[in-house]
Amino acid sequence: MIRSELVQRLSSDHPDLSLREVEKIVAVFFDQISERLAEGGRVELRGFGAFSTRARDSRVGRNPRTGETVAVDAKRVPYFKPGKEMRARLNAD
Repeated sequence: MIRSELVQRLSSDHPDLSLREVEKIVAVFFDQISERLAEGGRVELRGFGAFSTRARDSRVGRNPRTGETVAVDAKRVPYFKPGKEMRARLNAD
């Protein structure tokens, strides 16, 4: 599902809200998660999972096109850990 599909689904589930209002709600939701992660924080949605960041050390990488070695700087990357309910739902037979 992509963002526009999410907006459409929420809009059809909540006809009392306009499409523009739903778009704003979704934008605020994702912006707040991104902002919190940028601050080094964590976002936990009970029953769904937790978003956090992980540190990656600097390393020597390789350009796949040319094979040339390149330096890759240290960075923080987003990480998602699914919650217990999510894992159970994904693995239900």
